[in-house]
Amino acid sequence: MKEVYFKGGFVPFKEAKIGVMTHAFNYGTGVFEGIRGYWNAKKGQMYILKMAEHYERLIKSCNILKINPGKTVDEMCRITIDLVKRNGYKEDIYIRPIAYKSSEVIGLGLTGLKDDILVYLAPFGDYLDISKGIRVCVSTWTRISDNMIPARAKITGVYVNSSLAKAEAKENGYDEAVMLSADGHVAEGSGENIFIVRKNEIITPPLHHDILEGITRSSVIDLLREEMKVGVIERLIDRTELYIADEIFFTGTGAQVSPVIEIDKRKVGTGSVGKITAKVQKLYFDAVKGENPKYSAWLTPAY
Repeated sequence: MKEVYFKGGFVPFKEAKIGVMTHAFNYGTGVFEGIRGYWNAKKGQMYILKMAEHYERLIKSCNILKINPGKTVDEMCRITIDLVKRNGYKEDIYIRPIAYKSSEVIGLGLTGLKDDILVYLAPFGDYLDISKGIRVCVSTWTRISDNMIPARAKITGVYVNSSLAKAEAKENGYDEAVMLSADGHVAEGSGENIFIVRKNEIITPPLHHDILEGITRSSVIDLLREEMKVGVIERLIDRTELYIADEIFFTGTGAQVSPVIEIDKRKVGTGSVGKITAKVQKLYFDAVKGENPKYSAWLTPAY
């Protein structure tokens, strides 16, 4: 990593430092996004996926946490393209903007504090095994509710909840975890949205059920409906429905489209990547890597 956008300008990565008293570091008062950049070697192009949509969501998260990023969506998009060019990677990347309370003070609250924004990026391949599938467990940790900490906002402190579930899964030999909400229904993975396939129906938890309003989630729903002509039902999912599902997959910026082949030591379907999951996964990667011109509006070329 060569440069970072920090304190209103581009600086060398090693110079981008925050103080130990920074409010966001001490109290989790920051919001962030994760944006994928896909390198297409044949075209010599880096495609940034749904960049404006990510910054629109960042601004919504800022509003919830009373952060003024001081930049419009267009300005943040221009900064990001400039940053990508300055770093010059020719491989898939992950872009991380963070808007945060930058005052160096001790004390709780959201008002009367300075706000700032930073953007960095790094090379980033597959976060999970998207080819063979992953093994997951149902976590003992409960997904936070909207009236505790808003799940629809990507708040830095919220991800302690997902980190606890992820750590539990790893410590018990799994790749990932599924989290239940306080009412006992399936919410999402530890950082990913979840879809299940039953009797050719595709089901995912509704947006009001303490989940992140995933941009990858909405993209996959579009592909399922438009390309595969399959309806997507948004409703509550019981835990035991996971055990009788024909297919399960996660979606997310990190997860992309990740097949689940085992849950709580029970095979999902045949215990291999399902047909629907494999098809939507291919459709997704064709779209995000610039191979399907129908979805060119999803992409911003950086080079």
